[in-house]
Amino acid sequence: MVEWVDTPFREIVHIETGNLDSNQAVESGQYPFFTCSPETLRIDTYAFDTEAVLLAGNNANGIFPVKYYKGKFNAYQRTYVITPRDSQLLDCIYLYYQIQLLTHQLREFSIGTATRFLTRGILDDLLIPLPPLLTQHAIARILGTLDDKIELNRQMNATLEAMARAIFQSWFVDFDPVRAKAEGRQPAGMDAATAALFPSEFEEVDGREVPRGWGVETLDEIAENIRRPINPDQVDPDTPYIGLEHMPQRSIALCEWGSASTVESGKFAFRKNEFLFGKLRPYFHKVGIAPVDGVCSTDILIINPKNDSWASYVMCCISSNEFVEFANQGSDGTKMPRSSWSAMKKYQIVIPSKDIIVRFNSSILPLFENINANIHESRTLAQIRDALLPKLMSGEIRIDNNLF
Repeated sequence: MVEWVDTPFREIVHIETGNLDSNQAVESGQYPFFTCSPETLRIDTYAFDTEAVLLAGNNANGIFPVKYYKGKFNAYQRTYVITPRDSQLLDCIYLYYQIQLLTHQLREFSIGTATRFLTRGILDDLLIPLPPLLTQHAIARILGTLDDKIELNRQMNATLEAMARAIFQSWFVDFDPVRAKAEGRQPAGMDAATAALFPSEFEEVDGREVPRGWGVETLDEIAENIRRPINPDQVDPDTPYIGLEHMPQRSIALCEWGSASTVESGKFAFRKNEFLFGKLRPYFHKVGIAPVDGVCSTDILIINPKNDSWASYVMCCISSNEFVEFANQGSDGTKMPRSSWSAMKKYQIVIPSKDIIVRFNSSILPLFENINANIHESRTLAQIRDALLPKLMSGEIRIDNNLF
């Protein structure tokens, strides 16, 4: 049997860094821009066109994000771009998972106080076990398949959310079904029974043009802020905890959470399927659906519909760009602005008929349920991957290469 050989980085990889400042990112850039942040930014230029592992070279909390990418990209000046010296000796995806496994060591080896740094010397001296190339391919295939499914779930959730937003925008902002009927057309993509629920004319209400028979109210007419204060000593340490750091930007899919064992101050209790809105620096656009029961930071508002039939409408409303901008404009403070329910509840909304709201909710709620189901599936897959990772990468679990 061919032995696994512990091999220093300097012998098997090339290490480069990017040349850009992180503030050179652009929101809709053509290429990925890898920085020391867990988030991948975008940029309009590329300096690399290769298969590589991207490793953060510094981080304030001593956690160094690791990513894999193949294609054109750019990198921050403190991001390490790591590539195999010989693809016949080292599989790049295998390398990616080995570096992931080394993240705890990297934290120990890093230097600095307020910000922790990884130097070239630290990386050059790292040792990784190197099995035969076919074994590397097999390990990469197993772990990569799990990550591919997790990524597919993430993309599916983004699509489901986009579908919900598009329908909300069409029905309650642009009033497309009403405009179509006013012009004598059948509303696009809508069955006859649903189309019949919409009026075919507009009228002015409080100086605003809305479909005939609809009203204009403020958000607090249909939604409320739930406050369930809870002390740390009242919480089971294993209770899920969601802080702002766990909430992604511009995504209602809350895939990450910690545990209440880290909680030291008062929090709010939330329940599964309630809506969470990050009120600290609301322009970060952190709004999502709670996938579990748990506790959250007091910088997160818990918002519920007053009636279950309004659930999908409320979620689509408070996660819209227009509402987040309204919350931002009404926030207090300069360096650390915070919005409040007293300001947010004044947001104006249109009130359609009950039949339309029921139909909208029955159409959108399954999309949200699928998003939560995908989240839980991905977490299960991630647990399987994380359990397999050290065993596969150490050779504790041996693989029959003939199976791949």
